Amino acid sequence: MNRYTKPAIYLSLLLMFGGVARAQEVTFTPPFDFPITFSGNFGEIRANHFHGGLDFKTGGTIGKPVRALADGYISRIRVTHGSGYVLDVAYNNGYNTINRHLSAFVGDVARRVEDLQYEKETWEIEITPEPGEYPVRAGQIIALSGNTGYSFGPHLHLDVFEADTDDYIDPLPFFKKKVKDTTAPRAESIMLFPQPGKGVVDRTQKRQSFPLNPKQPITAWGVIGAGIRAYDYMDGVHNRYGVHTVILEVDSVEVFRSVVDRFSENENRMINSWTYGQYMKSFIEPGNTLRMLHASNDNRGLIDINEERPYRFVYTLKDALGNTSRVRFTVHGKRTTIAPVEHREKYTFRWNKVNYLQEPGLSLVIPRGILYDDAYLNYAVRADSGDIAFTYQLNDTRIPLHGRCELRIGLRRKPLEDMSKYYVASVNSRGKKYGIGGKYEDGFMKTTIRELGTYTVAIDTVPPEITPLNPKQWGSTGRIVFKAKDEETGISSYRGTIDGEYALFGKPNSISGNLVYEIDPKRVERGKHVVEITVTDGCGNRTTEQFTFVW
Repeated sequence: MNRYTKPAIYLSLLLMFGGVARAQEVTFTPPFDFPITFSGNFGEIRANHFHGGLDFKTGGTIGKPVRALADGYISRIRVTHGSGYVLDVAYNNGYNTINRHLSAFVGDVARRVEDLQYEKETWEIEITPEPGEYPVRAGQIIALSGNTGYSFGPHLHLDVFEADTDDYIDPLPFFKKKVKDTTAPRAESIMLFPQPGKGVVDRTQKRQSFPLNPKQPITAWGVIGAGIRAYDYMDGVHNRYGVHTVILEVDSVEVFRSVVDRFSENENRMINSWTYGQYMKSFIEPGNTLRMLHASNDNRGLIDINEERPYRFVYTLKDALGNTSRVRFTVHGKRTTIAPVEHREKYTFRWNKVNYLQEPGLSLVIPRGILYDDAYLNYAVRADSGDIAFTYQLNDTRIPLHGRCELRIGLRRKPLEDMSKYYVASVNSRGKKYGIGGKYEDGFMKTTIRELGTYTVAIDTVPPEITPLNPKQWGSTGRIVFKAKDEETGISSYRGTIDGEYALFGKPNSISGNLVYEIDPKRVERGKHVVEITVTDGCGNRTTEQFTFVW
């Protein structure tokens, strides 16, 4: 064992077995009084993060009563664009939960939220009650399920935290007696990762994917890593889920194991190091300290193919209920010349150092601990005539960072005096620009980035567009709905009024992005009214529209 494995294994075993023991001692009432099924499980691979909890199905409808899991109290109340209506509960048994994507709060909580929204004139709010201000009992209705925030359909997202550590933990053990599942995980394909300058697969240093039963023998030489794309399934539903445990053995010796049972908020972005797309790597990059990953050899789970013979790989896949499957494949050692990495030292970033990049019109500082592995940048600069700034390709494919670092891009010219209209843009492979903010300072636009990609500076002077949706039906449905759109820097704020008085417009579902006001008969009388909506983008461009309706 080395520094990557031994402390991590002991700590993880302590946490894992301690957590299992506590989970076995604690009982939770299910959040619903109907049979439990899931649309998502703990630890699924998501963009830049792990799925932090369980997604409970609600029969395709909203408004299902959500119940307290045990005795405790409501610890936080929020309305956000990301998670919609959110309720945090602290339980007396040492666990805390977050209920996300709710459609409504109930009782005094609902009244307090609405009062604060009108007081602050904003849909997004946060309340931290005093401990015990809103006590709950096991089975008590605390909210109604919904489809709010960044949600693709009606469901309840439930996060469970261990109060002592504040770790996200897998909630499934608390409900396993209520869940029927005899279906094992299934693999779809494998991927091999020759290490730069140290290994080759089928005579190339490029990563390659293979079917489970390749038609041609796989050959390799030198140091390589393996990965697998696999999903779990459950009885009676068509959803696919993340795999709880992945074990890799080579020639009957375990070299790597991942156990997706807990993670901290600080570890969340480490999913970018552990995964490549939907592939789970069976090795650990040197800057990745994710505790759920365990290398059993002295090489971070990497395999040294140094003999001309067959190497027998076996993957064991398990779900949280113990259902198990296996995948076997062979890699044939074939002696091959391994070319060193061609790189310019100036554009080589080391994972365990502070890295600086100074170029004409560009300044970048990457603190130590932000990179997961050494990065050999494919750096390039484009200078199109008339551009406000050069376009800087830090790398041709994005390299995710564990935290933010400062990027400064100099301006070649300033066609506008109003510097609030300038922004730093991330440029994708098709040339489309996405605003990431930034402020002007001494000839530079300064911002922070979380990945090494392509960046430039652009100007946004175009105000957002506002489109009324089905305005003839507003009176009959009691819902006023607008579509607000901005192509460059996005919608940063909105405000609506009816007859000059503030109206509680919100963005209940961030997938649709519609701005919605549910007409409140306590605040709006029957008759003809004028609704005014103002929308502002990230560069301060503003659009205001007025419409009349009869209710």
